[in-house]
Amino acid sequence: MDGQGEVLDCVRIENSVPALTGEVAKAGVAAPVAIEATYGWYWAVDALRAESFEVTLAHPRGVASMQGRRAKTDKLDATELADLLRLGRLATAWIAPPEIRELRELVRYRH
Repeated sequence: MDGQGEVLDCVRIENSVPALTGEVAKAGVAAPVAIEATYGWYWAVDALRAESFEVTLAHPRGVASMQGRRAKTDKLDATELADLLRLGRLATAWIAPPEIRELRELVRYRH
């Protein structure tokens, strides 16, 4: 890496709770995790929190360094999120509790 931190691993996983929590667990117990607030983040945040990981939800428009980047890959995005989280400069979004999320979904559906 470029001296900013150590890359533990970069793998593609299936969208399942065991696959996600198994890979994140390689970083250690209660490891800090950054997840970009894009469609479908709920299940990942809930699964990681259930396993006692410290989850931060990254605001997708708040990460200016990711906007307009020439190359956009999962690996580059993950590295950027990890670096910003480590430096305390990650723009965050609120993680609404499940009951609020359910109400939001209902409003979206009715709209």
